[in-house]
Amino acid sequence: MIQFWNKRVKEGILTENTALDKELEAIKRKIKENVKKKFAGSLAIRMVDSGSCNACEAECNALSNPYYDLERLGIYFVASPRHADVMLLSGLMTFNMTPHVLEAYKQMPEPKWVITLGACPVMEAPFEKTFAVKAPAADHLPVAHHIPGCPPEPLEIIKGILDFLKKI
Repeated sequence: MIQFWNKRVKEGILTENTALDKELEAIKRKIKENVKKKFAGSLAIRMVDSGSCNACEAECNALSNPYYDLERLGIYFVASPRHADVMLLSGLMTFNMTPHVLEAYKQMPEPKWVITLGACPVMEAPFEKTFAVKAPAADHLPVAHHIPGCPPEPLEIIKGILDFLKKI
């Protein structure tokens, strides 16, 4: 207990995780370099929900906040698949959404990539395979990379995007 109070008096009350901040800054620097080199400074992502619980989308929304700030790295979420380089696919690939996902993929210009996000598109989520479930997504689309988690945290998503950029 004495050690705790000595540390508290010496360092004060910390509300920030400096080690995480340094790791995130290093990842951001590498992403910015890769986006600049491989996508001429701008990578457009079309987020497609094929039947998820929206937890993955909530985590992706955090990528736009001032802490993660993906747009500063040259990564943008776009509203149309016609403007996208990458499809970020979340959800279970339901019977009803599969044709829409395939149509969105068809509308993307070449070269194009698919990144699956979370446990659902790879059928790691606890769902039974029924007529309404068309997962895994790799049966329908050429998946270039997978970001695991249920839901993956924003830092895991950023690390996954960096792994994808290193892979292509």
